[in-house]
Amino acid sequence: MKKLTLFFFALLAVCLAFQACDNSKTYAEMLEEEKDAIKAFIKDSSIVVISQSEFYAQDSTTDVSRNEYVQLVSGVYMQIVKKGSTNPADTVKPNDLILVRFEEQGLIADAYGNKSYLSNLNSPSIVDEFRYTVTSSSIAGIFTQGYMLMTYQSSAVPAGWLVALNYVRDGAHVRLIVPSKMGHQTAIQQVYPYYYDIKFQIWN
Repeated sequence: MKKLTLFFFALLAVCLAFQACDNSKTYAEMLEEEKDAIKAFIKDSSIVVISQSEFYAQDSTTDVSRNEYVQLVSGVYMQIVKKGSTNPADTVKPNDLILVRFEEQGLIADAYGNKSYLSNLNSPSIVDEFRYTVTSSSIAGIFTQGYMLMTYQSSAVPAGWLVALNYVRDGAHVRLIVPSKMGHQTAIQQVYPYYYDIKFQIWN
């Protein structure tokens, strides 16, 4: 009887050990957590979400006084604070060099309740810079310098940033909520969404 009791205790200990080790979330759970984080940020920030059809009906603008953001097909939420140059020709073109001033805020807290934050706004001598490239099958941005390149050790510009360039011109100011699939490599790997406040300048 004593051996049988010991066996059950040993079995219970093994089961608890396996359960303790299995703390990792599934990809589906991480996606759900991301979705909840974006919803919470939208609610907490009193953001009014409009559809793309409403956005186009407003001449591809968002009403900042109402804190409007358009939800794009890509999953990116975008607010155009300032469309930029009034000259229609001042749009981003292949091989343009883009200078960026930005703030980045993670929308999911770590185990200690902290959310990541990155910005170059307080560094006048450092500006993030990327080259805009276009091929027959895709568009891309390649960081050449700045905090994004140094921090994430990847030259790939978040796809969410590039989506915004379709709607603005030189000197634009936008705010974005970028889901992980449209973010940088770290965002994709960790399934983390990020909020951005960005100013673009075309530097030919």
